[in-house]
Amino acid sequence: MNAAHHWPKHFYLVGSGEAPPHHKPTRENMGSKAHNLLRMSTIGLPVPHALVIGTHFTRAPEDCMLPLFSVGLPTLESATGMVFGDPRQPLIVSVRSGAPVSMPGMMETLLNVGLCDATLPGLLRQTGNPRLVWDAYRRLIATYGEVVAQLPGALFEEEIGRITQGRDERLLDFSELRDLSQRFLSIYLEHAREPFPQDVRAQISGAVKAVFASWQLPKARTYRELHGIDAAMGTAVTIQRMVFGNTGCHSGAGVGFTRNPTSGAKAIWVDFLANAQGEDVVAGQRNAHGHEVLAQTAPDAWSELQATAQRLEQAFEDMQDFEFTVQDGALFMLQTRSGKRTPLAAACIALDLLDEGLIDAKQAMARTHSLTDADLSTLRLVARDADKPGGAPVTPLAQAMSACNGVVSGEIALDTERAQERSAAGASVILVRHDAQTSDIAALDAAAGLLTQRGARTSHAAVVARQMNKVCLVACSALHIDEANRRVFIDQREFAEGDVITLDGNEGLVYAGQVATVSVTDEALLARLHALRNSMPATGPATHKSGKHQHPA
Repeated sequence: MNAAHHWPKHFYLVGSGEAPPHHKPTRENMGSKAHNLLRMSTIGLPVPHALVIGTHFTRAPEDCMLPLFSVGLPTLESATGMVFGDPRQPLIVSVRSGAPVSMPGMMETLLNVGLCDATLPGLLRQTGNPRLVWDAYRRLIATYGEVVAQLPGALFEEEIGRITQGRDERLLDFSELRDLSQRFLSIYLEHAREPFPQDVRAQISGAVKAVFASWQLPKARTYRELHGIDAAMGTAVTIQRMVFGNTGCHSGAGVGFTRNPTSGAKAIWVDFLANAQGEDVVAGQRNAHGHEVLAQTAPDAWSELQATAQRLEQAFEDMQDFEFTVQDGALFMLQTRSGKRTPLAAACIALDLLDEGLIDAKQAMARTHSLTDADLSTLRLVARDADKPGGAPVTPLAQAMSACNGVVSGEIALDTERAQERSAAGASVILVRHDAQTSDIAALDAAAGLLTQRGARTSHAAVVARQMNKVCLVACSALHIDEANRRVFIDQREFAEGDVITLDGNEGLVYAGQVATVSVTDEALLARLHALRNSMPATGPATHKSGKHQHPA
């Protein structure tokens, strides 16, 4: 095809030089996520081919449909050697959002688009894996039902619970997943009052429109308001060839940081879930494991990922937050962006990158000029009861995974309304939830800390909590919430909403009541920061306020 002559404006291709766009791809017109995919592809990292529909179409998504089907999808098909909707060699895609600035988890993503009764045999032919086929299909039906048809996600979660009976859903075999898919189709028909779309063109059209529409979701609007993001910039939509982390014991999905986003330490920081898809890790409803499981599951991919993390820092000159999938031992990179970090980590990372020669002193100053000396202090637990004479030692109630360090005490709040009401009254509040959900963004803004029963350190909500400098503990298995009676149980101990608990983000521990703390300053880091500032002319006043620290997308 004569792509240069017929390629539509505001469309972009990642991973192939076949279709040059009419104008240079930028973050503003193709979104930060897709722009970084393009950069990763350019430096030779393993990125699946992708078609990008630019931010221009946010105002009128219907306008992108004709060029999508006439030119865009055929070009993606040519690049991948697969055909969308083909019964023998089907192209299966993800449909993802991506604004010019990073908004973790605030908009929608759909995976496995293009699967239907007609293409299931083709995916089985491609992979030889019936479990994968039915697992991917049931995931698509549920996600499409929730995102496009606006059905409650609980309808599908309850059915999973009924079939698993407490087992990990990753242990379901292909026949159980086939039955689950059929049940999901029935649930969709019953509640949407129309069948799940078997026409793959209707599927992708609905998915693209839903992702564009998610720019106006309440949580996305709240995030923009909190972070001063212009609503006029819109979002791009990326249609990318699927790679599957749910193909078995040598596959999985993960999220990582090239350095520790809490302390800034130079050590790769990974959450990984074997035999899973990416949304399992970032959605905040599943617990994940560290890099040790990845190293056991796919040792070659783990070695490649460590080398990739260094290449990302060299290319982007900053600490990166990345998403990846391992399919049958092979590594694929799906996203990278400058990672959200605590103020303490911001100072450490900028100064280390300066010492390593990745950035110059002017860049290091720009990244740290808003930090105050207090930002380089961390609250640490004295482990004494603050309310008793003499300060008797206290014992933790439970262990959890820490997504952000520090210590905070506050009243338990179980929803947004309670968190905002008590915060407005001057109380310190701990938001306690089943899952780490980005829909809790308004409550998180009001709260001083977050404690969840499920979730991963790298789930989108935990990433946002860290950016806002909130103490955050996830995957607390000893936590149980009785929302009907507004009660919380932590390791058999009962708390009413409004009772005070303490989160120790440094050690990942939960305590009853208020516990004494002491502020500890990283004196060596502070001295390094002062040395930088003394060597450079001032770039502006230190105006940073805790919880509002920003980093480039």
